[in-house]
Amino acid sequence: MPQTARVTENSPEHDASSSANATSKDEPHEREDDAGTTEEKDHALDRVILEGRPRLHRGTADLLATGAVAGIEVAIGVLALLAVEAATGSRLLGALAFSIGLIALRLGHSELFTEGFHVPVMVVLAEEATWWQLVRLWVGTLVGNLVGGFVLAWLIAVALPDLHETADTMAREFTEAPLDLQTFTLAVLAGAAITLLTRMQGGTDDDLAKLVAAVGIALVIVGGGLFHSILDSLIIFVGMHAGSPAAAWDAWLPWFGFVVLGNLVGGLVLTTLLRVVRSRERLEQWRRAG
Repeated sequence: MPQTARVTENSPEHDASSSANATSKDEPHEREDDAGTTEEKDHALDRVILEGRPRLHRGTADLLATGAVAGIEVAIGVLALLAVEAATGSRLLGALAFSIGLIALRLGHSELFTEGFHVPVMVVLAEEATWWQLVRLWVGTLVGNLVGGFVLAWLIAVALPDLHETADTMAREFTEAPLDLQTFTLAVLAGAAITLLTRMQGGTDDDLAKLVAAVGIALVIVGGGLFHSILDSLIIFVGMHAGSPAAAWDAWLPWFGFVVLGNLVGGLVLTTLLRVVRSRERLEQWRRAG
């Protein structure tokens, strides 16, 4: 009669089983948390890291394509903004129309440069990716956003000449703004607002809540006249293709660099840094698991 094999403490089968069990509980989101010490913010951080981890490991072609798609999606929002403002003269209604661009970003899972100030940073601090991968994500996404948006801005300018005047007026608001403290703070607020959007959307599984957040932040950024490096650049690009003197390359580039810096400060310092402080214990759990 064949004998039943037994798994002893020193057998290879026992070692493999123990290793598998240990691995399955390595990451904090897979462990059985103590309800008395674990807060909802810890679960929210787990969602952020799990969502953001693949973003930092994309191939170069995928990274650039994802950024270009985001630029196109935001440019669709810019088209809606220009069309509504040209028809109504209302910036608030234009902001509401623009929200379709932020909604498309969420539903299409594409990558906007200023969305990279929270989720990817948390992934790096959890040691699930490197700082080099973060810089690579930022640069590739920024280039993709601008290229995709530039192409669609040309299509808007050629297809809808009635929007040229509105694009010129809005472009002047950006490129003729002095590079002073007020402009910088408007950029800081925009960076904080768009990073807050990623925090809110990462903190819930409710799709309706994510869409409401997108509409709200669109009203804050566009309706409040804040300076967002990508969104406002696409408006300038429409003006550039329409022949607006205010939308020349030499007028856009210094403004763009100044506003990018403000967006970075707003996203990283005002929003993400505070989240890092609040979640430092959970981040440490992720680092120990790695």
